[in-house]
Amino acid sequence: AIEMSKEYPSVRLDIVPGVTAALSGGALLGAPLGHDFALISLSDLLTPLDLIKKRIRLASEGDFAICIYNPSSIKRAEYLKTACEIMLEFKDKNTVCAVVKNIGRDGEEKKIMTLEELKEYKADMFTTVFVGNSKTYMVNGFMVTPRGYVI
Repeated sequence: AIEMSKEYPSVRLDIVPGVTAALSGGALLGAPLGHDFALISLSDLLTPLDLIKKRIRLASEGDFAICIYNPSSIKRAEYLKTACEIMLEFKDKNTVCAVVKNIGRDGEEKKIMTLEELKEYKADMFTTVFVGNSKTYMVNGFMVTPRGYVI
């Protein structure tokens, strides 16, 4: 809307802040995005697949925690598996990962797993995926990516 507003200068825009799936899903899991992270969509409707793969590769090489939107659809059923294969080039197969489906809706569910298990997970467009970095761990059922200091 902001991009389009340059053609409609008389239209007033009101911006209302929202809570993204990365933040709301992350809160359900604990603190998976507690340190530096990348947010990447696997939808190739507006971004070429080669660029998406490059972003996954570079975020993995940089040891970022990664939050993935739009992990799968009927036409993109294998994209999450492909992304996991790329991440496995740089991340350990036991990296802590999680998915949250239907955030804030009926049927909300979460599941914590390894990166190797995530590779075979059947996600849909209502799934948000969380991939930890090399320091991410589980504590009392929560996924935690530490910031590097202890209280």
